[in-house]
Amino acid sequence: MGLSTYRAKRDFTVTPEPDGGAKGKARAAASASAGAYVIQKHAARRLHYDLRLEMDGVLKSWAVTRGPSLVPGEKRLAVHVEDHPLAYGGFEGTIPEGQYGAGKVIVWDRGSWTPVGDPHKGYKKGHLEFALDGEKLHGRWHLVRMSPHPGDKKENWLLIKVEDEAARPEGAPEITDEAPLSVVSGRDVEEVGAPSAAKSPKLSTAKTSRPKAAARDAKASEEAETTASGAERGARAVSAPAKAKKTTAARVNGRSTRATAWDLPKGAKRAPLPDFLPPALATLARQAPKGRRYVHEIKFDGYRIAARLEDGEVRLLTRTGLDWSARFGTAIREAAAALPVSDAMLDGEVVVEGGNGASDFSALQADLSEGRTDRFVYYAFDLLHLDGHDLTGAPLAERKALLEQLLTRAEGSGEGVLRYSGHFEDDGAMVLQHACRLSLEGVVSKLKDAPYHSGRSRDWIKSKCSERQEFVIGGFVPSTTARKAIGSLVLGVYEGKRLVHVGRVGTGFSNKMASDLHTLLAPEAVEESPFSARLTADEARGVTFVAPKRVAEVEFRAWTGDGHLRHAAFRGLRDDKAAADVVREAASQPAETPKTPPKRRVRLTHPDRIYWPDAGVTKEGLADYYAEVWPRIAPFIVGRPLALVRCPEGIEGQHFFQKHPWKGADKALKEVHDPKAPDEPPYLAVETLDGLMALVQGAALEIHPFGAPLSDWERPDLLTMDLDPGEGVPWSAVIAAAHEVKARLETAGLAAFVKTSGGKGLHVCAPLKPRADWTELKAFTKAMAETMAQEAPDTYVATITKAKRRGRILVDYLRNQRGSTAVAPYSARARAGAPVSMPIAWEELGEGMGPQHFTVLNAPARLANLSADPWADFRKAAAPLPAGRTAGGTAGGKRRGGRR
Repeated sequence: MGLSTYRAKRDFTVTPEPDGGAKGKARAAASASAGAYVIQKHAARRLHYDLRLEMDGVLKSWAVTRGPSLVPGEKRLAVHVEDHPLAYGGFEGTIPEGQYGAGKVIVWDRGSWTPVGDPHKGYKKGHLEFALDGEKLHGRWHLVRMSPHPGDKKENWLLIKVEDEAARPEGAPEITDEAPLSVVSGRDVEEVGAPSAAKSPKLSTAKTSRPKAAARDAKASEEAETTASGAERGARAVSAPAKAKKTTAARVNGRSTRATAWDLPKGAKRAPLPDFLPPALATLARQAPKGRRYVHEIKFDGYRIAARLEDGEVRLLTRTGLDWSARFGTAIREAAAALPVSDAMLDGEVVVEGGNGASDFSALQADLSEGRTDRFVYYAFDLLHLDGHDLTGAPLAERKALLEQLLTRAEGSGEGVLRYSGHFEDDGAMVLQHACRLSLEGVVSKLKDAPYHSGRSRDWIKSKCSERQEFVIGGFVPSTTARKAIGSLVLGVYEGKRLVHVGRVGTGFSNKMASDLHTLLAPEAVEESPFSARLTADEARGVTFVAPKRVAEVEFRAWTGDGHLRHAAFRGLRDDKAAADVVREAASQPAETPKTPPKRRVRLTHPDRIYWPDAGVTKEGLADYYAEVWPRIAPFIVGRPLALVRCPEGIEGQHFFQKHPWKGADKALKEVHDPKAPDEPPYLAVETLDGLMALVQGAALEIHPFGAPLSDWERPDLLTMDLDPGEGVPWSAVIAAAHEVKARLETAGLAAFVKTSGGKGLHVCAPLKPRADWTELKAFTKAMAETMAQEAPDTYVATITKAKRRGRILVDYLRNQRGSTAVAPYSARARAGAPVSMPIAWEELGEGMGPQHFTVLNAPARLANLSADPWADFRKAAAPLPAGRTAGGTAGGKRRGGRR
């Protein structure tokens, strides 16, 4: 790069900075040995730290926005700037206003650097690895150049500490806070006075004795430890907010904008809007924290994005500072630009919400891949800057209150694309439990009184409902059912420089994603395995190895004893994270060892066949799900005649209802004859997990058991009322109908249980002691349905005729006759999204849980986090069908509203 750019930016008749001429080089050479480095603390328009490495007679330079971090893997943005002369390494002083980089400078650290490998090749390639031996910094580091993005004016690199003896654990004090002073003068940067070029010290690799500076750094460290951890000193009182600033008006892009007057919290200070602020990151824990010091937010399943607004222009920045504005379309930017502010920076997440109302990363990935932008929503959960004021020093509670006020004042606020992320102040364990019962990703708990700290700390704690993290893609296995598509990905994590194999993920890919991944990965194939240890023959069979530079996000059930993933599902690519940063995540508390599901013995042919293309659920994925829920589903399907919905080519192919065996059916399936029709083809039944796996192999996507066991075909032990809403019926009305059926059943002395149907409605079920026959059960349930339809004809209908169902709920009693069936609890459904019929507790039933809320992919997380099975006592609650009773009086002789 040379010094031409450096000189062109400065007027050396004004600035005291060295001009880098021959005399400067001669003076520097006397004291600067090869391999010198310096870090200068630079209070310019915004405070940053300039890292300079001696190479080829100049100082290669990077502006590190927050200074170096000693936490391994913690990335600090380092913007590559022009080369500086060697003499600059000893500069301390003030750069005058009007000059490039105007502000105050001190020598924060200095010493020698030793490259690992050829530094010229590393610099050209964009990955410098080196060791520092300074007065403050030691050990090995990485400088990694990021991929350029359209519109970038400078090269963005990342400065990353390597795991070694000089590293510190997460949550440790920042070295920049702990030791803020100059290693030369003992001053902090704010104490720098008028420049004095004659006294400007030289760059040197020699250690200096500086007792005064050391004493001041030690005092600063003590003060930092005393004040830094709001997480360890309880909630503090918040002072009255500062006086509101005056409303300002300006012309932006030819239009008038007016900033609203705000009551700014204590801790806000005047400051220019930063170009980028690295995000605060949460520390993983097994449980949400207790106490009233925290607020708890639902964890989103999307991309972390900072929305930067200045003079009507909005930029959407990733957690590493990449500008992704164009990727998310225009709606979010337009909504943010309409906010009543002149400048602001919001912290939040861009998501796509699935059919169940929860954020869905797979859907987000699909939309990005397809160029679809109409479903993106931005949930803002923090406000970092507002109208010329830095809010990061203010307490979280006050920042959020101001954010909510800002978004409320925005035009079109509410359920638009720009939304406020609310929080809960209840007990953290209870919030997490509710989130997990709804199969959400988890909870982020935040200290109410804490300022905003970029980087990872315990001010924010994330607790997840299931295991989920990023993995490096080290290879793929081609699909057995489609050309130029992947069937599974081979994954790893880094342990130091070693890429350790952790298994495969073979479900979660849509047809398009499987094809796109093949297109992406096939050109990156390599001859040798990128994994540090040799794979076994089974692990390596069919694998095409690739360069380990792609990152996948994967959800999984648990780690096996040999360190592999169990029941993994692909969620999407993470192109906002470097592969080198991917390590095995560990919570602060040890995990409970999950129960190992029974071993499957039925061989699945074409396990990568995609049954649900939109959700990406494969045959293997369905088998994993059923293995996980086997203990729960078994009591409802074992020892009963079964009817099945089979879809050999997946839900987009042919569907057919089947009760009898088919050619080639696995021997694990049991054939049973109807006692009333011994000469007719037999029915199917299962007795073991192998039988259930045989159904998966046979593409049975739905399982519908009879309401009577094989031991007594004529005495039903199950009553099912299917509430099927017609067109235009709100979900709240279906919920009300379920409660009415519950009341009628309980009045008749029966216990009522509810489950989502996985279709459009709800099933209310009652366990029966098998005393009544099918005729009696049908008469009882028919009377109930007809009574409900007679008493509320505008709400209910008992006939299946579609013409009469618009705007009404069909109370379907026909499941309760011999030969009819209803979908089993926990069974998958052959519908878009891979929904399942999920048993729930009555108190869970609400607007936030629709009939297709639970799916093959998210149900295991719910079940793993339930404190109690809502259907655990289903069989124990069995009661005989009331003799001689019809449903006319089963609701206590009254219906809602008091009418008889």
